[in-house]
Amino acid sequence: MITLLSANSTDIPALWELRTRALREQCATHYAPDILRTWAAAPAPATYPALLARGGGLKAHVNGVLAGYAILDTERSEVHAVFVDPQFAGQGIGKTLLRALEKMAEQPSALHLHASLNAVPFYEAAGYRAMKSTQYQHPSGILLDCVFMTRA
Repeated sequence: MITLLSANSTDIPALWELRTRALREQCATHYAPDILRTWAAAPAPATYPALLARGGGLKAHVNGVLAGYAILDTERSEVHAVFVDPQFAGQGIGKTLLRALEKMAEQPSALHLHASLNAVPFYEAAGYRAMKSTQYQHPSGILLDCVFMTRA
């Protein structure tokens, strides 16, 4: 059973550790090793505490274990993150988190995001439409190939 809870700034280290595991395992087929190393080594964004303080963060637990998290910038209608621990992949946790973010959004139809290449099929299955391939300027200095998507 998936339990959703609000995330706060004290959760950031655990969320970031989960995100790093997910990147290393789930993005390796879509990104070069040097890009992935730099991306995975980057610290949590400085914006996370404020986004969480505004109520934009959720964490998913399965049997009391952190299984995933999602973050929404409620002011910009932007999905910042949906990550699932690789050991829980394929159990509907990502979909549950994304649907919960959509319910939190003032205008769900205005939601948008920059999807990593490996996540595009997940978002398409959830009703998001690819608008354009682009590159995201990551705070670590690398350019990440991604796809800009909107809620269909």
